[in-house]
Amino acid sequence: MGMPQGMEWIVIFVVVLLLFGAKKIPELARGLGKSMGEFKKAREEFEREIKHSEAEASKSDDEVKIKEVAGKEPREI
Repeated sequence: MGMPQGMEWIVIFVVVLLLFGAKKIPELARGLGKSMGEFKKAREEFEREIKHSEAEASKSDDEVKIKEVAGKEPREI
């Protein structure tokens, strides 16, 4: 059971055409395109937030290390 081949796509297209009509198909495709665009934007925003959080976490870790080192008393030699 794989992907539909030539004749199967034609049958699927005819069934969709009969169910929704020729006027509704462009509207459905437009809605699907907008939905995919919104999903892509949301995914990119999520990835941007994750990268920003990682950068803040590593910056915070570096600051803690600096404060730990700076807070120690100098040793006399």
